[in-house]
Amino acid sequence: MNVTVSRKAHFNAAHRLYRKDWSDQQNELIFGKCSNPNFHGHNYELIVSVTGPIDPQTGYVIDMKVLKDHIKTQVEDVFDHKNLNLEVPEFMDTIPTAENIVVVIYDKLKKILKPNQSMEVVLYETPRNFVTYSEKL
Repeated sequence: MNVTVSRKAHFNAAHRLYRKDWSDQQNELIFGKCSNPNFHGHNYELIVSVTGPIDPQTGYVIDMKVLKDHIKTQVEDVFDHKNLNLEVPEFMDTIPTAENIVVVIYDKLKKILKPNQSMEVVLYETPRNFVTYSEKL
C-alpha cells in the first residue's frame, strides 16, 4: 500500500525568458512581455508530493520535517528573492521557464527519496499557470 504526502512552499523570484543568441526582436516575438530586459517576477507556489509505503515503525511515508527542511535549504533559500537568470547557477545557461524551474527543483529534492518512493513537484507560476514534473519508479 502506497500513500502520498504533500508539502506546500512559496518563493518569490524574478527572471527573464530570452536566448542570448537571439536578437531582442526575436526574443520578444517568442517570449513576449516575459523577455523584458529589466526582468519580471512571480510569487511561485510549490507543492512537493512523496509517494511510498508507510514505514511500520514510524507511521510515516517520509518525515514531513525532513521534507520541509530540505525544501527550505534546497529551494526557498536558493530561489527566494533572487534573480534566477543572474543568481542561480542552474539558470546561467538555461532559460528559467516554469518547465525548467520545476525540473531543477525536482533534481534538488530527489536526493532524500528512498528507492521505494517517488515524487511529484507542482510549480505554480501564477494562480492559473502551473507545471508538474515527476519521474516514474
